[in-house]
Amino acid sequence: MQYLIGVDLGTTATKSVLFKPNGEIVASSSQGYTLYRDANGMAEEALEDIFEAVLVTIREVSINLEEDDELLAVSFSTQMHSLIAFDADWQPLTRVITWADTRAVKYTEQLKATGTGIEIYKRTGTPIHPMAPLSKFLWLKNEQTEIYDHAAHFLELKGYIFHRLFGTNKIELSTATGTGIFNIFNLDWDSEALALTGVRREQLPEIVEPYEIEQGMPHEFAKKMGISADTKFVWGAADGPLSNLGVNAIKPGVAAITIGTSGAIRVVTDRPRTDEKARTFTYALDKTHWVVGGPVNSGGDVFRWARDQIFDGKLSFDEVTALAREIPAGADGLLFHPYLGGERAPLWDANARGSFFGLNYGHDRAHMARAVLEGVMFNLYMVALSLIEVTGNLTQIQATGGFTSSNLWTQILADIFEQPINVPESREAGCLAAVIMAEKALGMIDDLEVIERTVGSHQTYQPNSEHFEIYRELTPIYIRLARAFSTEYENIANFQRQFGNKK
Repeated sequence: MQYLIGVDLGTTATKSVLFKPNGEIVASSSQGYTLYRDANGMAEEALEDIFEAVLVTIREVSINLEEDDELLAVSFSTQMHSLIAFDADWQPLTRVITWADTRAVKYTEQLKATGTGIEIYKRTGTPIHPMAPLSKFLWLKNEQTEIYDHAAHFLELKGYIFHRLFGTNKIELSTATGTGIFNIFNLDWDSEALALTGVRREQLPEIVEPYEIEQGMPHEFAKKMGISADTKFVWGAADGPLSNLGVNAIKPGVAAITIGTSGAIRVVTDRPRTDEKARTFTYALDKTHWVVGGPVNSGGDVFRWARDQIFDGKLSFDEVTALAREIPAGADGLLFHPYLGGERAPLWDANARGSFFGLNYGHDRAHMARAVLEGVMFNLYMVALSLIEVTGNLTQIQATGGFTSSNLWTQILADIFEQPINVPESREAGCLAAVIMAEKALGMIDDLEVIERTVGSHQTYQPNSEHFEIYRELTPIYIRLARAFSTEYENIANFQRQFGNKK
């Protein structure tokens, strides 16, 4: 028998999944690690924790292979926007600085204020935000000068894993397009962005195709993973673009909506497209598939906050959802903006803060629960409106992530978007997509659209027309409020940093 392994380097865990070539899952393994945070916006991970998770999870799925089975390849999906600095001897000077790190917010705001940011965005497709390495470089340059001055090399998380395994100094195209310093039109590092950060080309890795293959790792690592040292390792791509592939959303107009801890909505186009208002990103899956969309910080984490804080953690998620189900659509005019930890799309404002609006004596905690669920979807719909301006109407929506386990939450999505929502039966979409990339790299398939044979529809939620009028009335109010509040987000965020609870 032949098999492939897909590995997903996530923000809170690494997962490895063993597949048959037809997409059937044989085994999976996940190992979590700590995301180190502090009141200043730090969000970092330990390199050894993640490297160990890769070794352990591959080992735990490879033990299912029989002696005469063939492991064709291991292929990777990775979290985007990470940054690691190394000295000349390849000793790390930092932990993994993740996408969630907001310490560069000051330099992000400066870029936006001068107009330099919009020009960089138009060339790189990465919105100006603390998540991007562009901003992280400016923060290192100005506030971590010793690290910045001694850094001889910069890599992202997957580049580090491959460096440890194969001694490479590379980054694949897909992940490179999320750095904010990569020109998506000439497919090279952007000279003006580099000049701004002071980073030199020789400090940056070689750019390779997502289909690049490495072989010949040290036997000590192969032994720990329980595989041959000659096993082919395919670079794969970034988790955002791979999410579209993994749920069969790579045809024009087909959107992938994912909500887990955070969320995103994306569509695939045949070329990079940027937004005049800089609301959407453009990242590559490969040279002929470009993913345009917007990520949101506000997803399952917001619902968890509501359960823990509004309901004191005494109810389960299902019990909170049951209470919300008893409240009519629109929560009797209670709106919730879910920006508890700042927001990426559509605001791109790390200072954004959450709010309930419209509270009156008739509202109770159940109304607040309903408003929270609706608020996350209103926010996602704002992103969708921006996306439609850039890429055209959405003809189909594929939804995945933890939120699809809630019938109510998925129905709210269908009602606000006024479109059917398909929940694919495919599980482990990111790992599956990485495996599809491997099959193309190995010459087993010619076209990524073979994913359609693997991913079917598990359930379709039809929009309830009885709710259209309510949501059509509330949507513009929600959007106008978000714009109105934006003028004070920085002020209230600064107050909280100086006098608040430091969370």
